[in-house]
Amino acid sequence: MREHCDNSSAFMMIQRFLDYLKFERNRSDLTVKNYGDDLRAFETFCKDQEEPISWEAVDADVIRNWMEHMMDKGNNATSINRRLSALRSFYRFALSRKLVSKDPAHSITGPKRSKPLPQFLKEREMDRLLQPDLWTDGYEDVRNRTIVMTFYETGIRLSELTGLDDDAVDFVNHQLKVTGKRNKQRIIPFGDELDSALRSYIERRNVELTNRAEGLFLTSKGERMTPEQVRKSVQRNLSKVCTLKKRSPHVLRHTFATAMLNNKAGIESVKKLLGHESLTTTEIYTHTTFEQLKREYSDAHPRA
Repeated sequence: MREHCDNSSAFMMIQRFLDYLKFERNRSDLTVKNYGDDLRAFETFCKDQEEPISWEAVDADVIRNWMEHMMDKGNNATSINRRLSALRSFYRFALSRKLVSKDPAHSITGPKRSKPLPQFLKEREMDRLLQPDLWTDGYEDVRNRTIVMTFYETGIRLSELTGLDDDAVDFVNHQLKVTGKRNKQRIIPFGDELDSALRSYIERRNVELTNRAEGLFLTSKGERMTPEQVRKSVQRNLSKVCTLKKRSPHVLRHTFATAMLNNKAGIESVKKLLGHESLTTTEIYTHTTFEQLKREYSDAHPRA
């Protein structure tokens, strides 16, 4: 049988801890208030059990049950970990002052924070974006459309694109040699559409820019494009077809990976194309495609 809770002693223990935070640790009033709220929430949970539980009688199972209770109520991992941190601090203090004989919170691990799923454009949005009628026939638009297409068809990083020189493009074998993180090189195949776009762009560039620096993608002044220039160009052009808050080159990399998996590419192949060190990094896109599948199911199934 668990030891019953003594309301007055529980209140005094919490108050002693809060006074310690305020007067000995010089924590802010807001921090002290938040710690107090978190501890009183745990105290309420203990009191609401079939047999109320005292601070001394709390064990690891009680704390885990509390965390599960918070999850059931819709609290996210950040909120739960914050409350768990308050409880750990309280028990360290209580044990050091001999208010309890054991610390049941020190070995408890909080829930992992879920990573946000990558944002990506739908295939119909990319189809619309690459339609010629959305672009002029000026040099910068020809270049910018080719940049968008290169990101989408190869999944390369921003730094990898701005580092490309002409000799990275192998038109005979339809492949791109990319230098990635830690100077690791990889070969990425590309299709006829990007082949045609790159040829047209390079031909146009070579006619218009008589004095030009080394580099595949150049400004109208003949200088290699900087990452910031490419980022701004991509952001501006993605705005034509989507309302995503994030409209960066990395979104096009996410779009490439998602499109590959949606069209039955193997995850190991996608990992190699993206230049990921670990398969775990690539697996985030399987969650993205599963979420899309759930949405399509909900939209399509008559009993969903």
